[in-house]
Formats: sequence, C-alpha cells, structure tokens
Amino acid sequence: MRVRLVIATGVLLASALAPLAHADVVPPTHVGGIDDLSVHGYGTVGEDSTVTLTGSYRCLDDSAGPVFVSSTLVQGDRSAGIGGTRAVCDGHLHEWVNTSVVKDPAYQPGEARVQATLMQLTTGEAGLPTPDFLAVEESTVELR
Repeated sequence: MRVRLVIATGVLLASALAPLAHADVVPPTHVGGIDDLSVHGYGTVGEDSTVTLTGSYRCLDDSAGPVFVSSTLVQGDRSAGIGGTRAVCDGHLHEWVNTSVVKDPAYQPGEARVQATLMQLTTGEAGLPTPDFLAVEESTVELR
C-alpha cells in the first residue's frame, strides 16, 4: 500500500510540475554533483496513444527516502505527466523508461519537449512527503 501511495505522490508531483515546463523557472536542484539525469532524443507514440519516454540517470544516495524519475511531455499546448520510475541510487548509470496512455487529444509524431526530474521524497516536518529535486533535464525530442 505504501508503494502505491509513493507512486501516486510522484505522479501528482509530476503533474504539478507540468506548468514549469512552460515557465523560465526551474525547480531547485540538489548540490551533490553526482546526481545526473538525461533524456534520449526520441520517444514513441503507439497506435493506442501509449507514450514512452526514455533516458538515463545516476544517483548516489536514497537513504533519506525513495527517488523517482518523473517526466512531463509538452507538444503544442498539450502537457501531461508520463509515468514515473523508481530509481536505484548506487552511483551507477541506469536507464529509465516512463510510459503512459495519453488521449483527448493524443500526442502526434513530431517534435516535443520533455522535462525529466530526478526527485527524492523525504518526510517533511508535518510528516508528509516533501520533494527534493536532485536533477532536472529539459530536452527536445522527436516523437515517432
């Protein structure tokens, strides 16, 4: 049950960050140096409107709370959170894959923007999950 709550919180936070993809404001990033995130230059859109985005990440320490890779896809005036992947923070480079079915209107093949976030959930003063942004990457991708 806790895993579902954490995943739901990550998805909600990704949705809340979606407006930032349109702004010049970037969430604060962690000043550790080892945490890193990238987005591959392409994504896919399936016939059933399933969107898949990929990239790589590296993080060192998840002892303060779980770490997730979230992504937001922007094409035209359409913006949506695309999945969330639980990160393994062992200092090694890992691949991430986020997938979501997005309809009404569906994304189309062509150019789009992705904002990916490496985010750690820690327990705040009120006992609620608080996000700590370890790395943020914005990138242009080609949807195929």
